[in-house]
Amino acid sequence: MSPSTKPTRYAAQAWIKENLLLIATISGVLMGVVLGVSIKPYQPSETARLLIAYPGELFMRLLKLMIVPLVIASLVTGSASLNARMNGKIAMRTVIYFVLTSLLNAVLGILLVVAIHPGDPTMRNAIEQSDQSRRATIMDGLLDLGRNVFPDNLFQASFEQTQTIYKPVATAENVTEQLMKRSVEYRPGTNTLGIIFFCIVFGTVLGTLGEKARVVIQFFAVVDEVIMRMVSGIMWCSPLGIASIICGKILAVPKLGIIMEQLGLFIVTVVVGVLIYQLIIMQLLYLAIVRRNPWPFFWHMREAWLTVFATASTAATLPISLKCVEDKAKVDRRVSRFVLPIGATVNMDGTALFVSVASIFIAQMNNMSLDVGNLVTVALTATAASVASASVPSAALVLMVIVLQAIEAPIPDVSLLFAVDWLVDRFRSTNNCLGDCYTAAIVAHLSRSELSDLRSDTTSDAPDAVSIEDGEKSPLVQSPTKSAAAARDTKVEVMSEKANGGAPLANHSDM
Repeated sequence: MSPSTKPTRYAAQAWIKENLLLIATISGVLMGVVLGVSIKPYQPSETARLLIAYPGELFMRLLKLMIVPLVIASLVTGSASLNARMNGKIAMRTVIYFVLTSLLNAVLGILLVVAIHPGDPTMRNAIEQSDQSRRATIMDGLLDLGRNVFPDNLFQASFEQTQTIYKPVATAENVTEQLMKRSVEYRPGTNTLGIIFFCIVFGTVLGTLGEKARVVIQFFAVVDEVIMRMVSGIMWCSPLGIASIICGKILAVPKLGIIMEQLGLFIVTVVVGVLIYQLIIMQLLYLAIVRRNPWPFFWHMREAWLTVFATASTAATLPISLKCVEDKAKVDRRVSRFVLPIGATVNMDGTALFVSVASIFIAQMNNMSLDVGNLVTVALTATAASVASASVPSAALVLMVIVLQAIEAPIPDVSLLFAVDWLVDRFRSTNNCLGDCYTAAIVAHLSRSELSDLRSDTTSDAPDAVSIEDGEKSPLVQSPTKSAAAARDTKVEVMSEKANGGAPLANHSDM
């Protein structure tokens, strides 16, 4: 082998070793698609489909198992490393950026669906539809948002959320009328918003307690590190889990070819919108604000992008997003640990785009003419509803109902899109996930002066100003090796003075 080929071979081996998990994840995605398409013509039984999807179900359960402890540990340590004023500034910048990007996605979706016009009245009769509908309003969503942000029981928030539902009212003659009564009830599901609020407040107050809080902050920092190492181990199961998830989804969709043919233009509209936002708009925002080449950052997010595409869950991808943002993109951990958990629950860029496209698509299928006022209503309603429905499972369905009510389009037609939601959900979830990552980078850049001042003001009596990013430099985590070395040096100096007949200096190690 010539000397010139050795560096190339070593570089290729190093690249493969560094990106081995990425290669395995891509292989899992491709394997899932190939297996699903290949097996589907044989029409496997329900039991066979269940067994094929079972490894993916276990993989998702493992990822979701990490969410609550990771959110608690990361938010407490992140909030404790900042002061209350800094937490408020970061939260304000994060929320404003989330709202503006959601509005931008809604407008982009409207422009694309009007230009491409995927809705055709003839396909409405060709696609099966159901009478499923749900009464929903933006006011109910906002009220539920407040109830979930401020839970009355922290332990209950770990497995239940508050939700407004409508129940039929019976008359005195015991005959049910079409009147519906609003009722606030609990339903299964982790109230991540409530946990986030409590952890931010808890960590902020903890950081002001001085020396007394050091042990508690160090405890949560260690828990955070343990969870991240567990996630690293779980991710090596991703090729099998991702292949199982995608294959199971393909097998579960009836009449896949007919549905893709009839709704293909709708899917293309959503995917084009997602790609325009990710490859053009998001990069321009990063370039304009951070003043750096955005493509290296985009490349650092590749594992998070693939994982969220396979799982269609921003929350389940949160541990991988944190690793990509912090370890590869080198975003300040004090910001990423604050922004990403909130974004995984609140930020719904891709969903706002999807809801705008889907709502106007349904209007086009019903030959409804929408003026500029209706389009503005769709944009504002989709943006407001995306925030209001942040903690609701299947939020896209709820959002579409709200927007369709605003433009007086037929609500039952929402069921027309159920058959392709499993596919479109994966693309819009990548928008949500990447939006969180880019928000962390942009907010960290906008807060760089405050973060620098906070670090320069760090003292041994001010644990609220400690940077988690400093690792062993942090006074919260003192190095026992360094302390022992210093003690040995002191003893050696004292013994040398004794050997020379001098009086030793008084010190704690020699007392």
